[in-house]
Amino acid sequence: MTSVPEAPIEVAARIGAKVAPRSAEIEDSRALPRDVVEDLAGAGLFKLYVPVRYGGFEVSAADGLAVMEEIAAHDGSTGWCVMIAMTTGLVAGFLPPEHAAAVYGPPGAITGGFAAPMGRGKRVDGGISVNGRWQWGSGVAHCTTIGGGCVVHGGGASGDERPSAKFVLFDVEDVDILDTWYVAGLKGTGSTDYQVHDAFVPEDRWFALAGAVPREDGPLYRFSFFGLLALGVSSIALGLARRSIEELIGLSGTKRPQGSSRPLAERTPVQADVGIAEASLRSARAFVADAVGDAWSTVSAGGTVSDEQRRVIRLAATHAMTTGADVVDRMYTAAGGAAVYEDSVLQRLLRDVHVATQHAITSPRTFELAGRLRLGLETDTAQL
Repeated sequence: MTSVPEAPIEVAARIGAKVAPRSAEIEDSRALPRDVVEDLAGAGLFKLYVPVRYGGFEVSAADGLAVMEEIAAHDGSTGWCVMIAMTTGLVAGFLPPEHAAAVYGPPGAITGGFAAPMGRGKRVDGGISVNGRWQWGSGVAHCTTIGGGCVVHGGGASGDERPSAKFVLFDVEDVDILDTWYVAGLKGTGSTDYQVHDAFVPEDRWFALAGAVPREDGPLYRFSFFGLLALGVSSIALGLARRSIEELIGLSGTKRPQGSSRPLAERTPVQADVGIAEASLRSARAFVADAVGDAWSTVSAGGTVSDEQRRVIRLAATHAMTTGADVVDRMYTAAGGAAVYEDSVLQRLLRDVHVATQHAITSPRTFELAGRLRLGLETDTAQL
């Protein structure tokens, strides 16, 4: 892996411009092409949230989110795979050093997986044996280590017999990747099912899904883990929304609705749609920046993120997701019949954003969680 001699956002823009013309190829392949993966890995974008001592770049939360949005604006599937690798890279800040170095230290290290505890682990000598099957394995075909949520039943070095949810890290040779990813959008993410059978995971090569204490002291690892995952998911929607506005503007100067002599740009409803879309996107991005900036100030000063800060982060992320989808919908509708064809970027953006909205971490029920807390009602905040 090379170091990043320029700002990460500049690297993302440069690679994104190379990827954008290949979106149809990426969709058809239902996975990222090998050379795209190599470019992203070589530029260090997969390891932006990995600690410096393991060969990562440990950038700020905001800088990483900007990279995700930038890549997604060029190609949604590529942006999503970068987001998954970056956010699972945070796990390096919570692992014992020997495991973190082994998993994340190699130059081309890429992690991914699904955190929901669909697996079951039983204690064996030196670790656990896991069986399970997971959906939503974004990018697993190019990962060097694959994780999966797992309920581990007691014992071990801690002596705690209670079952607990962990994100465990499997050797790739222990993972069977299944061919199930036939979907409407984000096709190139390769988010297929995968499974393990009696896979051995060494002791402590896992991350607690609730209440984990970071081993790294940097602000990135004191930030909200679930909050940063939610922000990453919503950054993809913001990138897709940004691209949709650009696409409509590009179309509006020449496209004339059937029966009209005026191009779209001269129609007042379209003018209003563009203005509303821009205001919505900028507002959502500003809310995210405010929430991230407030929490980052706290962790940069050595503090920990409060429940209220975590609540606002999740609220901003979910608002950004729904706003991004609304903007894409508005631009798609404003484009008229031209947007329904397979060669239209707007129809791909529509499909991609509405697959992204299905991620549980930014689902509309998060508004209920944020609202309950704001109303002072007793609420489980373990996975805020």
